[in-house]
Amino acid sequence: MDTEGPEIEGLERIDNDIWQVPIGYKPGMRVPGRIYLSDKLFTNLEKEAVDQVANVATLPGIQKFSMAMPDAHVGYGFPIGGVAAFDAEEGVISPGGVGFDINCGVRLIRSNLEKSDVDGKVNDLLDSLFKAVPSGVGSKSRIRASESELEAIFTNGSRWAVEQGYGVEADLTHCEGEGCIEGSDPAQVSAKAHKRGRPQLGTLGSGNHFLELQYVDEIYDPVAAEAFNLKQGQLTFMVHCGSRGAGHQVCTDHLRNLTRAVEKYKIDLPDKQLACAPAQSEEAQAYFGAMASAANYAWTNRQIIMHHCREVFEQQMNMDVDELGLDLVYDVAHNVAKLEEHDVNGGKKQVYVHRKGATRAFPAGHPDVPQAYRDVGQPVLIPGSMGTPSYVLCGKQSAMDVSFGSACHGAGRVMSRSGAKHTFRGEEIQKDLSGQGISVKAAHPSVIAEEAPGVYKSSSEVVDVVHRLGIAGKVAKLMPLGVVKG
Repeated sequence: MDTEGPEIEGLERIDNDIWQVPIGYKPGMRVPGRIYLSDKLFTNLEKEAVDQVANVATLPGIQKFSMAMPDAHVGYGFPIGGVAAFDAEEGVISPGGVGFDINCGVRLIRSNLEKSDVDGKVNDLLDSLFKAVPSGVGSKSRIRASESELEAIFTNGSRWAVEQGYGVEADLTHCEGEGCIEGSDPAQVSAKAHKRGRPQLGTLGSGNHFLELQYVDEIYDPVAAEAFNLKQGQLTFMVHCGSRGAGHQVCTDHLRNLTRAVEKYKIDLPDKQLACAPAQSEEAQAYFGAMASAANYAWTNRQIIMHHCREVFEQQMNMDVDELGLDLVYDVAHNVAKLEEHDVNGGKKQVYVHRKGATRAFPAGHPDVPQAYRDVGQPVLIPGSMGTPSYVLCGKQSAMDVSFGSACHGAGRVMSRSGAKHTFRGEEIQKDLSGQGISVKAAHPSVIAEEAPGVYKSSSEVVDVVHRLGIAGKVAKLMPLGVVKG
């Protein structure tokens, strides 16, 4: 090892941005681990995250590598930023590879406005957005979904919202999977998850969730930017949230079932947080059906939030939605498992790809990329951290070879929330950001402290790694103007 950073015995550098966790690093590894990091990001690498990459490599049916993206840090069982694919017949499905906030994700909305059009109006916009989209722990919506409506949401995802008037058909064709995962099974969603999900549609939640007003600061790839309808100086808007209490409850419920399944199927695990079951077992399929239902809830949630935000822009800018041009560029899931076909060892294979804090990054020509983007690759949306840039990239062919069509999902934390609250004061962070021309609105200053830019890695450094690896190419840089924190 020839760079500064943590001393992790056994970790091997095999290329500039590629670190290998060799078979034998931990007993029982079936494949090597791969961690994608620059020298600078390596200095923040946690040994526990490396151990988690190695632990995942012991799971039955894992293919090629257990991987961690440049934003990786320690998570529940799998690292956040982790990617792993398991044979659809001989492998496993694990909730730890998805996480508690099922289909936490990001959507980007473009506009016909320019940055100068909102000069002097940002704080009014933030105040109205804060009122229109309930935020914070346990926040509740003006919508109360009935049982039959919840079932339709779990089954159909964003389409339900569009059919109820919360959006337009084009929103569906500019969304990963058209806002729905096939294979949902609402019967596997508990009554408690129903109860938690019923009052939370169209709410932001807490933690790192946000609404962010941005502008396009720089274009790197004019061809892809034109396909995405982005141009320099343009006003954009980003939504980051997930499946709220419904998704958390689905994960909690099925973790109990899959923990029992580990004993039933005699799976030897190095960490009980990797609870799993054979992919075709009734326990794994029950989880997958419930997880897909929660993922569809999350897409519905972001669709409704976007609708409420469009209404706010219409009122504040005194323009209708057509004049504003508030079109969805794309929506990507971060925490999800999907059944996909990939090339493995020279042949096509069906695998369950677990992306936990990772973004799908399919290249040009892939049939799952929306027709409008088929010539350039799917948009890959990488948010920053209040005071730092967000990025739009496009999926590249190398992602299919290197990472099962996956890229990073954000900057990645370097400090816990409790550590952040001891280190930073929300009022000071808010003042500092205001000095940089960035307004922040939050329910409480402690939320701002938890999410201070200083608790995250550099989004630019993380994005540069996936760009150099050819997983996803940089298209545009977005700078924040105002943020509503959950």
